[in-house]
Amino acid sequence: MKKFLVLYKASAEAFQQAMKDSTPEQQKAGMEAWMKWSQKAGPSLLDMGGPLGKSARVATNGEVSTVVNDLGGYSVMQAESREALAGSLKEHPHLTMMAGSSIEVVEIMPIPGI
Repeated sequence: MKKFLVLYKASAEAFQQAMKDSTPEQQKAGMEAWMKWSQKAGPSLLDMGGPLGKSARVATNGEVSTVVNDLGGYSVMQAESREALAGSLKEHPHLTMMAGSSIEVVEIMPIPGI
């Protein structure tokens, strides 16, 4: 089995709007949908991950700056292939929680020689 980083994405504005507009009941329902998904994923879900906060960029000259990106969270999963995993995520609850959301699947490559 191969390991993959699963990135939950949407615009910063969409994340902010969703947090601003959602009621406690909607937030609870969203978490329940995620928990149901995690149970369905079973052993392919290696690390549930979590939400991601603000980002900092460190440049080659040592300059550190705050950056805005579209990353909202991550999980670590395993599957036979990137395509198989991506196909299994088509009904992930993240895709229904806010406009313009998406999920990226990135293979975690083995370190050569280790």
